Amino acid sequence: MKNPEKELAEIKSMMERSTRFLSLSGLSGVLAGIYAFLGAGIAWYWVYYPDYEFGMDTEVPTTDELQTKLLVIAFLVLVLAIGSAYLLSQYKSQKKSQQFWSPASKRFLLALFIPVIAGGLFSFALIHQSAFQLLAPATLTFYGLGLISASHFTLGEIRNLGIGQLILGILASFFPDFGLICWALGFGLLHVIYGSMMYYRYDR
Repeated sequence: MKNPEKELAEIKSMMERSTRFLSLSGLSGVLAGIYAFLGAGIAWYWVYYPDYEFGMDTEVPTTDELQTKLLVIAFLVLVLAIGSAYLLSQYKSQKKSQQFWSPASKRFLLALFIPVIAGGLFSFALIHQSAFQLLAPATLTFYGLGLISASHFTLGEIRNLGIGQLILGILASFFPDFGLICWALGFGLLHVIYGSMMYYRYDR
């Protein structure tokens, strides 16, 4: 071994590539946060402007038309976020000559989407029961659990992002009048912060 430190570093890198999904794009997190901010802003305008305020214990009226519009916005935010994550992460893997679909990426996606899909089904049950004030806590909580679970198979920042989502989800469950604010902070601000950190550390 002419350079044992270099060879050990290469071995460690090979082991990480085989067990962890390292192609996750930080820029996709930033974009997901921007999509969430835009969606939350539109939702706030439709629901609260100009007659209602956060935290006033006001029963905001909901109609079938409003519910449909909010679901459409939520679906668009989800599609844009997932689409950006897929395209940018695939581009990153090609740029770094890494395999995108690997056992590590499949374990990552499985760990992430089991809680997320469960949360989506639970959210539809809440809508069916007209428990709209619990939608923000539910989506934040299940998404946070999914990120924490998936963090074992990818970059370490994902765990902290998941913890942040989980904390905001619990806070929103105790203060449902501020659910939209917590949702915007979780899916918007935290994504921008951690996406930027990951971009400057791993993507450049």
